[in-house]
Amino acid sequence: MNERVIATNITKSFRSTKALNDVSFSVNEGELFGFIGPDGAGKSTLFRILTTVMNADSGDALVDGFHLKDEIAIRSRVGYMPGKFSLYHDLSVQENLEFFAKVFGTTVQENYSIIKEIYVQLEPFKDRRAGKLSGGMKQKLALCCALIHKPRVLFLDEPTTGVDPVSRVEFWEMLSRLKQSGLTILVSTPYMDEASRCDRVALIQKGRILDIDPPGVIIKKFPLHVIAVKSENMQKLRKDILKVEDAESVYGFGEFLHITMKKENSSTEKIETLLKQQGHQHTEVKIIEAGIEDCFMHLMENN
Repeated sequence: MNERVIATNITKSFRSTKALNDVSFSVNEGELFGFIGPDGAGKSTLFRILTTVMNADSGDALVDGFHLKDEIAIRSRVGYMPGKFSLYHDLSVQENLEFFAKVFGTTVQENYSIIKEIYVQLEPFKDRRAGKLSGGMKQKLALCCALIHKPRVLFLDEPTTGVDPVSRVEFWEMLSRLKQSGLTILVSTPYMDEASRCDRVALIQKGRILDIDPPGVIIKKFPLHVIAVKSENMQKLRKDILKVEDAESVYGFGEFLHITMKKENSSTEKIETLLKQQGHQHTEVKIIEAGIEDCFMHLMENN
């Protein structure tokens, strides 16, 4: 299988802060590869380096067969959608698209087929200034501009941050269809639930990659049992749950607390007994399958 991106020992520091620490990975042709991690994990810095917007302190990468020093060759072969909306607010939708096509020496008409499915949703607003678009429409326009020169590798830096849940789902559906055309896509996101939409993911924190695998494989490797607990008094519950014997960790996930426990100590009975003793009412205690969030928190604590 051809590898479209091969990164080797990439390191980058900003004064005393190490943004990337010896990062290595590879991405296959036609793969949808996700970098999952919180703000400050190093995702944006990595994408800026791989798209030649920024230089690494050390290490190198091959992007579509070219080393990072080959800036012009790489820029003509990649599409890059930065995390912050970076198109021209005072230009219309159509003007932005035509401008980016011209920068890459092509035209909208020549490459319309690759953006058609996305652009038809924008077409009713083609004369509207980009700065006046909704978050979801800005996202679609930025994607069209990143695709207009038919890149071989697409970098999307937190493309769904700040958009509504419906637009998030629509966006990932668009990425799945683009992937079917053979396009290699690297996407970063702080949303753990988006990991399941990727072929493989790299869990990244503080500039270090904690694990790389398909999401299902990462979950299967999780060595503990997870028990989800909630009650009518969640603040008191968090304090009391720390008294559970043999609990490895306790984290909040939505309306539940997740307790990770050694497999031989995964019974819910001791937790139910403890909560009853502490006066909790309307409780719910259940063993659940670990999610990517649980795996991420466990890897953070053990690396």
